[in-house]
Order: sequence, then structure tokens, then C-alpha cells
Amino acid sequence: MSSTPRAGRTGPFALAHPLPLTDPGSDGSPRAGSALTRRAFGAAAATGMLALSGCGGGSTGDPSTIRIVDYYNTPADDVAIDGTFSQCAEELGLTFSRERVPGDQLIQKVLQMGSSRTLPDLLMLDNPNVQQVAASGALAPLEQYGITTEGITDSVADLGMHDGTLYGIAPTVNTIALFYNVEMLEDAGVEPPTTWTELRSAAEALTTEDRYGFAFSAIASYEGTFQFMPFLWSNGGDETELDGEGVLGASRFWSDCVTAGLTSRSVVNWGQGDVIDQFKAGNAAMVVNGPWNIAGLHDDTPDLEWDVVTIPVPAAGDESVAPLGGEVWTVPVTGDEEKQRKAAELLKAFVTPENQLFMAGERSTIPGDAEAARQFAAENPDLSTFVEQVSTARSRTAKLGPEWPRTAKAIYTANQRVLVDDTDPAEAYDEAARTVS
Repeated sequence: MSSTPRAGRTGPFALAHPLPLTDPGSDGSPRAGSALTRRAFGAAAATGMLALSGCGGGSTGDPSTIRIVDYYNTPADDVAIDGTFSQCAEELGLTFSRERVPGDQLIQKVLQMGSSRTLPDLLMLDNPNVQQVAASGALAPLEQYGITTEGITDSVADLGMHDGTLYGIAPTVNTIALFYNVEMLEDAGVEPPTTWTELRSAAEALTTEDRYGFAFSAIASYEGTFQFMPFLWSNGGDETELDGEGVLGASRFWSDCVTAGLTSRSVVNWGQGDVIDQFKAGNAAMVVNGPWNIAGLHDDTPDLEWDVVTIPVPAAGDESVAPLGGEVWTVPVTGDEEKQRKAAELLKAFVTPENQLFMAGERSTIPGDAEAARQFAAENPDLSTFVEQVSTARSRTAKLGPEWPRTAKAIYTANQRVLVDDTDPAEAYDEAARTVS
């Protein structure tokens, strides 16, 4: 991909005045500590920690001021999120206030606000947490306010669904693909890989004394599971059958790359940010990562020529299936019906296709609206591969709902046993399957 930084985007919200900027820290990747166990959330709801319908609650004294809670805190986030809310609020005759919470503290903050009946009017959640919060009764169904999933791809719509009811909307999403160093591949005489066999062969050709051919994150957190899912799903694996051959084959592929010295054993300690740092430093020729890194690649390594392909699949003709990342916006049940209605009006304006395009451009994410995503790919070649990958991507909670975090932990724990202790994948995943049964 061209290393020339793209010109700054302009648009209807370019002049919006952002809130004061905080230190950069939110990169759009899955937050390792943001998921809450079903048991913990269920206990919270059972003991009245969540403000449910009719309990009164979270609105401010001014009926036209919408309280918003999210974890976005980078300059690009502020331009996109604050700028879009500013424009929409002005058009609707509303004002708003934003409270930004660190990503790994958001769910605990939701519990505290529920307990004190101070839930906000609009709440952003990392998508794996939506079903847990919705199951507690803390979120209002959106269709009653005229918010639907029309135009949104099915997999993106799934991010905000619980038991067939829409509780949240993701205006933009992200996923992961394979970044590669163009010069390194050309020098080694290899093409960008599309299958596991090609990936293994390319990694062998690219591995030298001072560089690994291939890198990914296998850290003991939800990031490690996030990176493993394309290999699991594309191999026919299923999160509901952790001891199935599709899962075991994916684990063996990762293990073989590490055992052969094509991938560093340190991947068990690397988060996604560490992986992209290895790529920037030239220590890894190919890495699995997401579009939130593109701005940093342009800024930090302007001379690096890189490109992206979809995650390689086991065999030619297989479909590359990656997980969807991204945040979902919801309307909490505060007991103030009029305030909830106004919050929903603001949300409906916030997630229009036009605004999705603007926010996606500012944050290097992908619009949830299918037509907007196609337009975005044509206008942003850096991100076109991610648009393609999103078209087949899946929600992590689609099958397991609130049970997903327990399974995600079982997956990254099994991979740690395989990669750290050299445990056979069959043994590690047999135990993983028992822990979630």
C-alpha cells in the first residue's frame, strides 16, 4: 500500500469543535478486560445493581441535554464522535455531555451507574458485552423508536441483537486481516499468501536470523481469542464444539508455525499493539492485525511499503471468516421515557450512512451500512481489503450470546497451554470443552 499519508478528510463536521483531547490510548481493537462474566452481571442484576424499567434513573435535569458514556479517547475519535454528535444535536435542538471511561473499566462503570440509578441516556458498549447487558433488562429495544437495521449487513446487525430484539447499532466496525511488508516479499520472491500452505511457505522464505516470517497475538486475553477466530472459523471450527477437528486443526497450524521457528514464541505475551510494533520495526514480515493501525503506519513508518490481504484459508476455495470488532450504541432504560425518546432521536441521526462514512474515514473503520461500505472501499483503497473481510465476518456472540466470554477465555487458555507448555491441541481443547460444558 502506498506509504504516502492520505490527505485529511473534510466533510460536514470538519469544523465541529471537539472536546478537550485526552492522551491517545484507544486503538479500536478488542479490549482485553471489557467483557464481564455472565455470572457477575447476572448477580448484579439480581441484587438490583442495574436500574431497570420503571426504577427511575439516569437523566439529567435538563430534558434537552443527552448524557453519553463511551470509551473513545484518541484525537481521531474525538473529531469523529464528538463532531458527529455536535452536528446531529444542533440539528435536533439538543445538547449533550460526554463522559469517557477507560475501556477496561467500562462494564464496572455500567454496574456502578446501574446501582446508583445514574445510567446515561446513550451508552456505548464493546459488541461482545451487548447481550449480557441487554439480558439484564438495562437496555431499551430500539425498534420502538424507529431505529432498524435496514441497509446494515446481517453480521453487523447481529452485534446489537439479543433474543431477536435490536438493542444496539454499530455505525462502524473493524476486523483483522494479514499485513505484509511488500519489499520483503518481493526480495524473497513470494506472492502474498491466500492459503495456509502458501502462508507457511512464505513464512519459511521470509524468516531470517533477525526476523520472523509471520506473527500474531496469542496473549492470554480476549485479544488472543480474537486473532485465533479466523483460523478456527475458516477451518470449519465452531465455538460450540471446542474439541472438534476444525478447532484442533487451527491450533495445530499456529503451533506448527511457532515450533518451526517461523513465529516468535513471544506471541503468547504480545497484544495486537505489540504485533504491529514488530511489523513496524521489521522484526516480522507478515502480521495479523486491524485497520486501526493504518494511521500509525503512515505516521510512524512513512517509508514502509505495506499492503493487506484477507486472512489465508486452509485450502483454495474456502471462505475467509474473521470476527467483527467495533462498538455498539444503545439507549439504556432510565425510567425517563421522554429522555429515552430524545436519546434515540440523536442516535438515529448519529448512525446515518453519511455519518458512518465520515466516522469510518476519520477512525479507519468500516461503515456498517452495506452500500456505504462499498462506497468507502472505492474511496479508501487502504481499507478495501478490510471491507472485503467484513463482508464475511461474524459476530463472536451470535451463537453463544452471553456465554461467549467464558468460551473466549477457554480458547485463549487452551492456546497458551499449546504454545507455552507444548501441550497437544487435542488435550488442551478437550479440557477447554469440559470447562464450558
